[in-house]
Amino acid sequence: MNRYSDPEIAAVYRAIRERRDMRHFRPDPVDPEVLARLLQAAHLAPSVGFMQPWRFIRISGAQLRRDMHALVEAERVRTAEALGERQDEFMRLKVEGILDCGEVLVAALMDGRERHVFGRRTLPEMDLASVACAIQNLWLAARAEGLGLGWVSLFDPAALGELLQLPPGAKAVAILCLGHVDAFYEKPMLEQEHWASRRPLEELVFENGWRHEVLAEPGRHDDTPVC
Repeated sequence: MNRYSDPEIAAVYRAIRERRDMRHFRPDPVDPEVLARLLQAAHLAPSVGFMQPWRFIRISGAQLRRDMHALVEAERVRTAEALGERQDEFMRLKVEGILDCGEVLVAALMDGRERHVFGRRTLPEMDLASVACAIQNLWLAARAEGLGLGWVSLFDPAALGELLQLPPGAKAVAILCLGHVDAFYEKPMLEQEHWASRRPLEELVFENGWRHEVLAEPGRHDDTPVC
């Protein structure tokens, strides 16, 4: 009795399967009613202790977008330097669509989180996990609406927090590029660009304890990622 109909179930799994971290957008505006539905979907996410730690900031100013883009570009260069031999390969990747997409949102953690102990006494990072659930809700709803979303994490949280005048204790955790796209990637973009590949599920599901993997030999170059 609690089961959805077969077409409804198929639609849920389709959205999960076809969701993509998008980087290429058209500049067309997002319908305000659709944006409201997506934010409501995010707000329906589960949260530890029902603390609802997510805060979403809509970026409507063109100069603010440009300032955020500059922060991301600075971190992109620093990340490339940290990647060593993959630096040039990384710099060829498109990692954001801040100046291209119809909407930019910033997802942030609320201030005053130390007051919330329920479910966080030994795992304080569960507030971040809750925000991630809200972002995933928004992501899947956007895919169902035919909109692309890209999660950008290449920025200094302190610098972005200062730019957005976040209160003490609050923290920006994601820049979300949202908008219309010409097409969704057939595979995750980083897989299409041969940056990484998805590992087989059976390598990541254990039973009754941790299954230890054989580590690569010292000096051996192994590009197998944990996705």
